[in-house]
Amino acid sequence: MNRLFWRFALLVVLAIALATCAIYFTFSRLFGDPLEEIARRQAAGQIFLLEQYIDKAPADEWLPRLNKVREVSEATLELQPLKATLAALPSSKRGQLLQGAVVIDVGGKGYYRRVDTTGARYIGSDDDVIHAQRLPIDIGQALGMEAIRFGVIALFLLVPIGWWSRRHWRGLMALSKVADDFGQGDLAARAEVRPASSIAPLAGRINDMAERIGLLMEARKNLLHSVSHELRTPIARLEFGLELLRERHAAGEPALQKRIAAMETDVEELKTLVNELLGLTQLDQAQAMPRKPFALAPLLRECAPPAHLGQRFSASIAGDLGELQGDARLLARAVNNLLGNAAKYAEGRIELSAARVGDGLRIAVEDDGPGIPPEARERVFEPFYRLEREQDYAASGYGLGLAITAKAVQLHGGAIAIDDSPLGGARFVITL
Repeated sequence: MNRLFWRFALLVVLAIALATCAIYFTFSRLFGDPLEEIARRQAAGQIFLLEQYIDKAPADEWLPRLNKVREVSEATLELQPLKATLAALPSSKRGQLLQGAVVIDVGGKGYYRRVDTTGARYIGSDDDVIHAQRLPIDIGQALGMEAIRFGVIALFLLVPIGWWSRRHWRGLMALSKVADDFGQGDLAARAEVRPASSIAPLAGRINDMAERIGLLMEARKNLLHSVSHELRTPIARLEFGLELLRERHAAGEPALQKRIAAMETDVEELKTLVNELLGLTQLDQAQAMPRKPFALAPLLRECAPPAHLGQRFSASIAGDLGELQGDARLLARAVNNLLGNAAKYAEGRIELSAARVGDGLRIAVEDDGPGIPPEARERVFEPFYRLEREQDYAASGYGLGLAITAKAVQLHGGAIAIDDSPLGGARFVITL
């Protein structure tokens, strides 16, 4: 059964319990204790016998009639001193007894009443009290009947609530599934809810929102893909032109050769940017990633930062990493991106480690560079984002490497986070 129903059921039961308490205390203040009224009705026969048979007798016959009732009745009728009885009763009932009323003792299954208030029955009768016990009072039965009554009411309330909440819960689960599918890259996911459902308007708005987001995402992908492909044509022309220029001026001026080399570097950077854009666009389509089992430890041992930068690199790869289901080339690229990023900022040390942690895998890349401020650790995974630091501009790049890494890790069902490294710089931790 869904959580929605159990919450409703709990609220209904609590509401009935509170309503019962409220009714009991309200009736007690306005009309007297309802339990005493129940006990009075159950003891009505004995009270009738006292008032209509014993009390109707002449004064000299009052005690003999009392004794006759004692002989035939299952209840016990005793005479007690008024002072002792007043001491045993709560203060709220003493006034009733002094006025000659019948005072019910629910717990003792009996009642108290003065013989009379004028001493007319016998000498000193105004100082005596009749104490009846062992009366046919059963409050438990009455309370059980009330419990059954409220139980039936609760049942008839919970059955329609259960039916309604079941349909409502199904609709909510449908919306939750659409949100999960949409978040995992399925832009065609839509909520299917019956028009008569109470959440149908919400589902319609969510579908409209998903439609607009899907169109925007598709337009973004098409734009990046089109721009990247369109840029490849002029880049190829530039490369061809530079090659012709180099051949014509092979023995030309040194300054011209230097300028040609700089232009070739610019063209190479432009090619790298276009390739990164195309790679990021392709990663946006999660369903297109091939998934095959591959051994993780050998793949990580082949990863390394660029060797020409001269940092000291060490790797600690556990041998029990087992196999992973996914794209080996894509995951290797993600780790190499982290190593390349570390190489740009590290002063002398880069470390790569991988080990099993519980049911998952943990891959860490750390360096002894300047690190990343805590307020920027989420944004560095955004495309084209770069820190406003001198080291970042000196390190070049386009701000796409970490975005590609984060997307690749996400496609493998993992997460990536940044914290401080014991080496002094940043530590990127991939959890799979």
